[in-house]
Amino acid sequence: MIGAVLSMLAGAMITGGLMLAVLGLQRRPVPPKRPRRGFRLFGWVARMPRWQRWSALAAAVLGLLLTVVGVPLVVGLLLPLAVVGLPVLLVTSDGGRRIARLDAISEWTRNLASVITAGQSLEQALTASVRSTPEAIREPVTNLVARLRARWSTEAALLELGDELDDATGDLVVSALIIGSRHRGEGLSRVLTGLAESVAEEVRSRREIEAERDKARGSARLITLLAVGGCAVFAVAGDFLTPYQTPAGQAILAVLVAVFILGLVWLRRMVADEPPARFLPSREVAR
Repeated sequence: MIGAVLSMLAGAMITGGLMLAVLGLQRRPVPPKRPRRGFRLFGWVARMPRWQRWSALAAAVLGLLLTVVGVPLVVGLLLPLAVVGLPVLLVTSDGGRRIARLDAISEWTRNLASVITAGQSLEQALTASVRSTPEAIREPVTNLVARLRARWSTEAALLELGDELDDATGDLVVSALIIGSRHRGEGLSRVLTGLAESVAEEVRSRREIEAERDKARGSARLITLLAVGGCAVFAVAGDFLTPYQTPAGQAILAVLVAVFILGLVWLRRMVADEPPARFLPSREVAR
């Protein structure tokens, strides 16, 4: 009787785990940031999607029931941890969004250089560039023009643009524009054209790197799903968990699971896309 109950629970656990893995791989809009209150743990739980919080609670209850009927304690603890951790470990990278923003910065810089070449001032060129600004950076550029129309100084408005772009390459373009606003020389268009070509080359390089990283991320997701699914099937099919019923067996199982999780974390850090640090400081400037 207990074997039949365990088989049913294990089957439900496998099905639920695969469904949660599929949900975790789907892209979702990032919720707006909320002010942090209380302990960091509570803030982290509050930022979790609602489906994940309820799933973690259900997994904790299921793990408690499995522990009561004789399943090793480590397995019961792993259920809620898997619900919380697998979506984090299996989530796709946002490197594509960064590359799209870099491509937009390159296109906007090239258009801005062509407008300045036509004889307009920097402020006029920035205002005219809104119409041809790519969608990825349209909002920051629109805010820049709004600040210029509100009588902000050009340098202060450009520094705010750098904060909104929040990218080292954006800082490079903003620095060139700040220098151009100070000296008002005729070489700004040539500098911007060179920057646009440099950024375009960086975009091509990053796309190649991101394609290779996507292969590694896909391999990591496949290995994780196969390992979790295979262990669940073996646990249902035979006496796979029998050696881990003793305290020593549970300790060994905990060590094996910890090593597996650390391997996944290490692999995720290897293929992580860490953006370069900005060199323009984020600061408040006088208007």
